[in-house]
Amino acid sequence: MTEMPAKSYRGPLPALTTNEAEIKTNLQKHVSTLAGEIGPRNTIQFKALERASQYVEDSLKALGYTVSSQEYAVDGRNVRNLIAEIRGGARASEIVVIGAHYDTVMDSPGADDNSSGVAGLLEIARIMKTSHSARTLRFVAFVNEEPPYFQTAKMGSRQYAKQARKDRENIVAVVSIETIGMYSDAKESQHYPSGFSALYPSEGNFIGFVGNTSSRPLVREMVRTFRETTAFPSEGIAAPSWIAGIGWSDQWSFWQEGYQGVMVTDTATFRNPNYHLQSDKPDTLDYERMARVVQGLAKVVSRLVG
Repeated sequence: MTEMPAKSYRGPLPALTTNEAEIKTNLQKHVSTLAGEIGPRNTIQFKALERASQYVEDSLKALGYTVSSQEYAVDGRNVRNLIAEIRGGARASEIVVIGAHYDTVMDSPGADDNSSGVAGLLEIARIMKTSHSARTLRFVAFVNEEPPYFQTAKMGSRQYAKQARKDRENIVAVVSIETIGMYSDAKESQHYPSGFSALYPSEGNFIGFVGNTSSRPLVREMVRTFRETTAFPSEGIAAPSWIAGIGWSDQWSFWQEGYQGVMVTDTATFRNPNYHLQSDKPDTLDYERMARVVQGLAKVVSRLVG
């Protein structure tokens, strides 16, 4: 459940590379726009939700992607998931989905939850744009991850996963990018569900890879690649989905359809004191460490798609 391959990085972080410095700048821009300019966005604060959706679409199109929408009605409003892809080669029928939700809870600007994840999604899309891989790589920005839609049929990723199963799509891996911007080297800055604190560090300075028991092979593969390629602390777990935090994002929707999925996270409420609050603002995030994580995730994705 908790045993992972390779060893987590320990020690001082190296200086940012040129590529990481560019990623940092772009991440800060995306988060500042989503959480700073647009702010809280959901079906109540609907105009902002539409602005966020349009921002994601425009950003992907600016990178050269063709963007499609999966629209559906919720409480009298039309909402949409946004999809872009790089078609694979020899194994094109095998699909790797990289996703992040762009909505927030009421009245929270959502810098970490989940502007950070959307920013990471957009940056990986930029990094991978010219890649040529065996598998198809699909980027999906999900709507309605937050309550009152969380883990219901109205959740954007639930709509997407159900349709994918109906269409018999061979999704071999799902990576849900969920809150990746909060880090601390302070002792006791990291908390855990009951029974897990003895197994993991007390410093909230790592990125987590979280899956259910059925997704254990994917969790281990992703952790191994990250640790082999990236000088940044990492932890992994593949545990029953009923444990607090394990199913707290869009990967849960894919588990319901039998797909393997992993959440990449700073652990959200177990670390971030601003979680779901008005104080979840752009200036609270650590963009240097975010950049290292996103660069590492791009390497993980590159290996997943072959």
